[in-house]
Amino acid sequence: MESSISMSKVVLSPKHAVRWIGLIFIGIALLTVSLDNTIMNIALPTLSRELVATTEQLQWVTDAYTLSFASLLLISGAISDRYGRRKTLLIGLMLFGIGSATVTIVTSINTLILVRTLLGIAGSLIMPATLSIINVTFSTEERPQAIAIWSLIFAVGMMLGPVLSGFLLRYFSWHVLFLINVPIATVSIWGCARYLDESRDESIPSIDIVGGLLSTAGLFAIIYGMIAAGTVGWADPSVLLSFLVSIIVLAVFAWWEMRTSAPVLPMYLFKNMSFTGASLALTLVMFSMAGGMFSLSQYMQTVLNYSPFQAGLSMLPLPIVVMIVTPLATKLLQKIGIKLSITIGLSLVTISLFYMSIFYTSNASYSLIVIGQVLMASGMGITMPSATNSIMGAIPAAKSGIGSAMNDTTRELGNAFGVALLGSLINSTYLAGVQDLKILLPQVSGEVLASISSSIQTAHTVAQSLDAVTGALIIKVANQAFVSGMNLALAVGGGIMLCACVFVFLTVPAKIQQTKTNWG
Repeated sequence: MESSISMSKVVLSPKHAVRWIGLIFIGIALLTVSLDNTIMNIALPTLSRELVATTEQLQWVTDAYTLSFASLLLISGAISDRYGRRKTLLIGLMLFGIGSATVTIVTSINTLILVRTLLGIAGSLIMPATLSIINVTFSTEERPQAIAIWSLIFAVGMMLGPVLSGFLLRYFSWHVLFLINVPIATVSIWGCARYLDESRDESIPSIDIVGGLLSTAGLFAIIYGMIAAGTVGWADPSVLLSFLVSIIVLAVFAWWEMRTSAPVLPMYLFKNMSFTGASLALTLVMFSMAGGMFSLSQYMQTVLNYSPFQAGLSMLPLPIVVMIVTPLATKLLQKIGIKLSITIGLSLVTISLFYMSIFYTSNASYSLIVIGQVLMASGMGITMPSATNSIMGAIPAAKSGIGSAMNDTTRELGNAFGVALLGSLINSTYLAGVQDLKILLPQVSGEVLASISSSIQTAHTVAQSLDAVTGALIIKVANQAFVSGMNLALAVGGGIMLCACVFVFLTVPAKIQQTKTNWG
């Protein structure tokens, strides 16, 4: 007998007794999605060499997943509420496994980007279903603990991605980073089908297809503009046009959502600062982490000359610290409330970014690097469960799909924005820095300089093909240009996070306030 959710009434089934076992398989499903957010970061230098990829294409390997994921989450959340959360989860897992298996036929960087896009679409069906199932399965007393476990798995998955990637790349080709998803998805499909109830919201009259399409188009335009800005400049007509299109489309989206009977994102939710402030906090903490890890993997492998395995192993403190801090965050939340918990978490992330912008140099020791990792992981371990509890607590259980989708959208948008904006700052600064080689090495051809400008990995490859003196100079200039861009990006990220700290402290209530609007 399955459980059915109609408005706020929950009818329990026999499977309710095994809900904690079901949470294990929800966690495995979530792991497939969270790992893929970062598992490619360590492989970026390898992809650059083997598939002859530019820095912009490497950004798309990361952003194709997060962009398609984030763009579709709102409509996926509405679909899961209307047609069944477990059903949506299982379909997403099947697509994820099939999409991961197609990597065996990939022969070019553009094909790989398409595969990542397919995985993002599958992930958009998986992730909101996992959290909304938790929200309708567990009681008010149990929910903070269950959400803390969910947040822990998500954060550990994202931070474990580079570690696992480094280990696998030591023994296998980069294809295994996709193929590992197949058995994980298979186990999760079996467990979720066996231990989870079906649930849905029968009050939803229809799915807001128009709103879903508008949000997808608007988000795509703004991310595309940010990525392109790193190569052609922020004042380029194509970049400005992308930003203009995104503003217009997202404005139309907001107008439509305020008028349609079943919006994918009810605009009045944003009046509740337990929802809005926590959503902003999640967006920006993911923004910081994604941008930082995108640069960190390339920094350690190319500038500091770590192997992929060494680079992955050096990131192990990130998941370890998150695993230690996240369970403590629930106790901290109970003692000091949502406002202070989120503010403390964001403050630690802010400090970590400013620290890294100063101490991550072209010859930094690992002892300096690990301090920045510990600070960032501690901040994330506090912020993520606190903000997630605030978002889900602000929304009635019957509308869990919408709440979960918004929670997930903020994470993935932050992920995409972090790689796009901070990655673009790194790239534009790198491009400006390597122009010094025109003066320092007038004998080098324009074609060689163009190759050096495409990415720091290519610069190192070119340097190895030239004489020792010329090659050493190219590596020195390229490394310094990249580090300058990384330091600038991290400092900008720190400034943004500082503003977020102030905003959250001034606006988020100490206790969660549930939205009291008529949801019918």
